[in-house]
Amino acid sequence: MTELAAAGIPVTVTCRVLKLSRQLYYRWLADPITPSEVVEAYRANALFDARQDDPEFGHRLLADEARDAGEGMSDRTAWRIASQNGWFSAFGKSKRGKARRPGPPVHDDLCAVVDENGMTRHVFDSDAPNELWLTDITEHKTAWIPVVVATRALRRF
Repeated sequence: MTELAAAGIPVTVTCRVLKLSRQLYYRWLADPITPSEVVEAYRANALFDARQDDPEFGHRLLADEARDAGEGMSDRTAWRIASQNGWFSAFGKSKRGKARRPGPPVHDDLCAVVDENGMTRHVFDSDAPNELWLTDITEHKTAWIPVVVATRALRRF
C-alpha cells in the first residue's frame, strides 16, 4: 500500500479495493510488528530448530530443547505454536474411540410403540401419576454444540 500511495493512488481507494480498514492500516504503519510477535517468532524459530534435529519429538520435548537453547517458554506455549504451524509428533495417540458404533441401549425404551406402518413412535401417556418420568439433558454440551432435545423416558416400578 505504501508503494501504491507513493505512485499517487490514494490510501482510501486502496483500502476499499482490498476491503481493509484505513484505521487498522495506519495503526499497522505506526507500529508494524508488536514486541509479543517478535518474542513468539523467536520461540517458533527455537522450536523449529529443535524439530529439525528430531521430528519425532512432541511439544514437551521441543519445549525442553528450546529452553536448553536459551528460549524459555511453557509447555502450553510450545503446544500452541507447534499446533498452529502443524508440527506434530510422529508418535501420536491412537484414534481408537473415534470410529466405534454405539452399543445397545442401557435401558429398555418403555415408551416406544410400533405403529401399523412399522414406524417407531413414542407415547408419553401414563395411567397414574409417578409412573412415567421424562428427563431433558439440553444443558449438557456435546462436540461444542449444545444438545437441542434429548429425551429419555423411564417408568418407575
